[in-house]
Amino acid sequence: MMPFPGGIDANANATLVFSLVAAVIYAFTLNMPPSLARSAAKTLAVAMLAVLAVMQGGLLLLVAALALSAVGDAFLSRDGEKAFLGGLASFLTAHVLYVPLFLQNGGGLDVLGAESWRGAIALAMAAFAIVMLAALWRRVGPSLRLPIAVYVAAILAMEISALTTSNSLVIGGAILFMASDGLLAAEKFLLAAISPHRVWMRYAVWALYYAAQAAIALGFLLG
Repeated sequence: MMPFPGGIDANANATLVFSLVAAVIYAFTLNMPPSLARSAAKTLAVAMLAVLAVMQGGLLLLVAALALSAVGDAFLSRDGEKAFLGGLASFLTAHVLYVPLFLQNGGGLDVLGAESWRGAIALAMAAFAIVMLAALWRRVGPSLRLPIAVYVAAILAMEISALTTSNSLVIGGAILFMASDGLLAAEKFLLAAISPHRVWMRYAVWALYYAAQAAIALGFLLG
């Protein structure tokens, strides 16, 4: 059962399958040294979601956010602080674009108070962001503190804006995104270098992240 009409032969469904295959290929290369093939697989996974959004007439903000996320993936597929900061900047911009996209298609911030479950999730996410930022503040160098603080604020804003929508895929995608970023931050900055948990956390980060982007994209394209 494919999400778009026409079966597997339809361009939209084929593009989605291409994206999923790239995501799976990257998962198999997670613990390998950086390479062009590894970077290409990681970048293509979400880049093809951006292509899918264009093909299906998706909103410009959605296309741009997915495209910038793919750029961020390209940066993060490489090692080093410069690559990390490049990825951070790309994803920061993507989150900034997601905020108006969600707000324009939502019921306004008033729904957070009108429906208690939305407000509860928003408070839980805010508490999680504060705890994570406090933990990271003590562990990262001074040059990374401000960029990380701005990034945490941006993803929290994205999460809260997603909660204003009535689209369960978008809300679920935003929650998965925050979970992925939280695990990534813990794996990169909080765990000991020899921790055995690093292996499974890397797979979990990628699975949660890709599921988040796919859920947000499909939430808009199928909604």
